[in-house]
Amino acid sequence: MSIKLAAFDVDGVMTDGSITYDENGVEYKTFNSKDGHGLAELSREGIITAIITGRSSSVVERRAKDVNIKEVYQGVKNKAAVFDELLAKYNLTPAEAAYMGDDIPDICILEKVELAGCPSDAVEEVKEIANFESSKKGGCGAVREFCDCILRLNRN
Repeated sequence: MSIKLAAFDVDGVMTDGSITYDENGVEYKTFNSKDGHGLAELSREGIITAIITGRSSSVVERRAKDVNIKEVYQGVKNKAAVFDELLAKYNLTPAEAAYMGDDIPDICILEKVELAGCPSDAVEEVKEIANFESSKKGGCGAVREFCDCILRLNRN
């Protein structure tokens, strides 16, 4: 198996799912530094990294830039269509892709990819589809475990 594309949801995967607003409506998200190292390592190894998320936030753009995520798709209503466009852009097949999601909107991608991952606190419907379940919750190192798994698979 050789994974060439690793895509991720954000809320509940890269974060613990909390969405915090201040009194001015500014949104805050908290990311895990170990997850960030794993994402950056994927990029260093030549794996295309992507975010596909239903929400939009400038914080996500900032995080993507900080950890060298190449492709960022926010405000996505049809995740499967965006994922298919991403595969076509890089001339890849689902067998060369990995995705980590935690909730019902992610199932449409998880059902397609070679490596379907989820955090330990994903909804049951996602856990039933995933062939990689992290021992960690979303935002607490799940992404790092998934990245490490991808790197190990690619080296074997």
